[in-house]
Amino acid sequence: MVFGRKLSRGRKAREALFRSLIKALIISGKITTTKAKIKAIQGEIDKLITLSKKGTLSAEKRVSAILGNNRVLAQILSGKIVKAFGTRTSGFTRMTLLSRRKGDAAEMARLEWVEKISLEEKKPAAKAKQETKAPPKKTKKTVKKAK
Repeated sequence: MVFGRKLSRGRKAREALFRSLIKALIISGKITTTKAKIKAIQGEIDKLITLSKKGTLSAEKRVSAILGNNRVLAQILSGKIVKAFGTRTSGFTRMTLLSRRKGDAAEMARLEWVEKISLEEKKPAAKAKQETKAPPKKTKKTVKKAK
């Protein structure tokens, strides 16, 4: 007996699909796909974040293995995403239903983080002031005027 959702795929293809959807969510913050796929990965995402919150070496290795040994994604997950969910124990994602897909009328949905998470680092104000504009490039018009 196979538990969980099969999604008309073999085991390895299904695992690769789930891994790529989770990676996309970590990188972009939201994904749009079918409702069945979202329901299949939503529990896995909760488990990943709960595991990352533990902070032990064993937990870090398990998270890295689930994400395909991608250290950058594991660091993003354990750093910025886990910090955003400080006191929350579950319910890290939100599923929003969308209109049906035109081709096959599949139920579509969007999965996104409940908390606002920004992955871009902001520049300090002091560095922004120090940057100066480059001098204007000389064009044919400015060269002719100089003569």
